[in-house]
Amino acid sequence: MKIGLGLYRHMLTRDYYDFARQAGCTHIVVHLVDYFNQGPSNPRNSQPTGSKYEAWGVAGDPDQLWTAKELKTLRAEIEDAGLALAAIENLDPAHWHDILLDGPQRTQQIEKVKTIIRRLGEAGIPVLGYNFSLAGVCGRVTAPLGRGHAITLGMDGPAEDVPIPSGMVWNMIYDRNAPAGNLPAISHEELWRRLQRFLEEVIPVAEQSGVRLAAHPDDPPMPTMRQQPRLVYQPQMYQKLIDLAPSRSNALELCVGTLAEMTDGDIYEAVDQYSQQGRIAYIHLRNVVGKVPHYRETFIDEGDVDMIRILEILHHNRFDGVLIPDHTPQMTCAAPWHAGMAHTLGFMLAAKAVIESPHRYSVYLEPTSRGDR
Repeated sequence: MKIGLGLYRHMLTRDYYDFARQAGCTHIVVHLVDYFNQGPSNPRNSQPTGSKYEAWGVAGDPDQLWTAKELKTLRAEIEDAGLALAAIENLDPAHWHDILLDGPQRTQQIEKVKTIIRRLGEAGIPVLGYNFSLAGVCGRVTAPLGRGHAITLGMDGPAEDVPIPSGMVWNMIYDRNAPAGNLPAISHEELWRRLQRFLEEVIPVAEQSGVRLAAHPDDPPMPTMRQQPRLVYQPQMYQKLIDLAPSRSNALELCVGTLAEMTDGDIYEAVDQYSQQGRIAYIHLRNVVGKVPHYRETFIDEGDVDMIRILEILHHNRFDGVLIPDHTPQMTCAAPWHAGMAHTLGFMLAAKAVIESPHRYSVYLEPTSRGDR
């Protein structure tokens, strides 16, 4: 297992790379989408949270794809700081909104996504995370409900009252001049059909490029949000996604917090199932209390999930990918994001060191060593 850190576009600087190294990271996961662009509810000193229904921000330039040159430069800068670039997380809605919506520009946007995948391969970036969702990350609330009144995220009831307006998808505005009205509701079957078409068209390109596509589960994992269906809102639905395209390039961006929020299944069985299959590209680590539609995020060392047990399962199944902190509660200090991340990374590093020790006798699994303790 490798420990990494996720950085947003405005954080791609030497100071943040040095912070990652100082905190013990070896890898970086990069968000090139600027979720904060013109979004009043998303201050840049935190992770993007938005509000229950408000858009995160405005999508990028639909005609400006990430170039191989800028991707290679980014990788070189990260490597110069002593780190490795593990993945790019998420596509800009400007580049694929009509793939999600099955709109008139779908064919052209499929070619754009293929181009992005090829450029990632050319730059030596092995993973592209994505979230095949219409409503995206919505319905969340921010409140001082963490330990010691830390600011944290959660959900306090369904988010169905306000439909998605025209010109918006995955909680970002891709067309500020869209006509008035709302996105027509579709069925779960239609959304799965759209995903299957997408995978059938892009997985062969990903295979040729040496890139893995890694699907994030729906967050929050509700059956519907904003009157639109969700894909992966129960643990077993990840298997359906894998089975749509039996390829190593069809992989998972497994989010422990999101799976723990789901109303069915067992989080430990799910992590065991998918890590045994070798289908996890990388992992988001986050702890929570409760289930949808009422949950709140917590510090990594509290909450409903036994994180030591999660890491033991991954170690037992020889998971050798990257784990990054997902969201962390914001700590009361001059640098809330940095402090929250440092706290989580410290926990992860300590747990990893103990679990990987040759003298460790596991309390969850069969002993890995029977030497002196």
